[in-house]
Amino acid sequence: MHHFTASDGARIAYEDEGSGRPLVMLHGLMAHGGFFENQRVLAGDFRLIRIDLRGHGGSPEGGRTATVEQLAEDVAALAKGLDLRGAIGVGWSLGAAVLWRMLTGPEASRFAAAVIVDMTPRVLNADGWDLGLTGEACDLRTAAIRDDFPTFAVNAGRAIFAPPVADRTRKTADWAGSEFARNDPTAIGSVWSSLVDQDFRADLPRIEQPTLVIHGAHSQLYGPGTADHLVRALPNARAVRFERSGHAPHMEEPELFNRLIGEFAAGLPRTREAHATA
Repeated sequence: MHHFTASDGARIAYEDEGSGRPLVMLHGLMAHGGFFENQRVLAGDFRLIRIDLRGHGGSPEGGRTATVEQLAEDVAALAKGLDLRGAIGVGWSLGAAVLWRMLTGPEASRFAAAVIVDMTPRVLNADGWDLGLTGEACDLRTAAIRDDFPTFAVNAGRAIFAPPVADRTRKTADWAGSEFARNDPTAIGSVWSSLVDQDFRADLPRIEQPTLVIHGAHSQLYGPGTADHLVRALPNARAVRFERSGHAPHMEEPELFNRLIGEFAAGLPRTREAHATA
């Protein structure tokens, strides 16, 4: 495990293995880099960087309050510190919001492409927007994080998988819930509140990086219309539907996920860094 010191002194944990084009893996709310364990095989072809976002896993909140903007600032600073070039950002759920924020920021040129995994550009439904969650659902999550975080975390661990949770994923779902519950509820509440406030709809047309949109056919959070919207709004995007997955296709169908990452990367222009380390 490596650590990066952010501008406010917070310590950001990350794993860095393999060589080639960088793959920067950004996890969902309450998760950590270990939720991409099934992607470690990609380190045979890529420089695989799995980050524990601020307030999650091995990155205690510290310093400034954990918000989507702060998480994006942390990751952008790490990308600059590592001098990443031609990177592919892989953002799952919350990680996608962090990635979108970076792709409209000063370090956007370090990323050649993006992979978005089951995420909407606006979580809160309002003003004719219905591709996120209702205000009532958001409020219930806010209250559950505040009032009974352990129960919320365990239930959320099951909810990221396609219902009903199959025998082959039950152990993983239990593990996910227990890992979620290890987080500080105050930090998670802060990130969740910030995530609900985000609206990336106006930013999407400015993101020029080729984007692969992955969504689970049985997601309990976002329907197929969300992926369709992203393909229409982003200048260069296509979507792939995972028929046996819920909110975590990289965990539920890892072989397909990893193969698509390799194929997607193969279609990108080669970069100086990727060429030098290939």
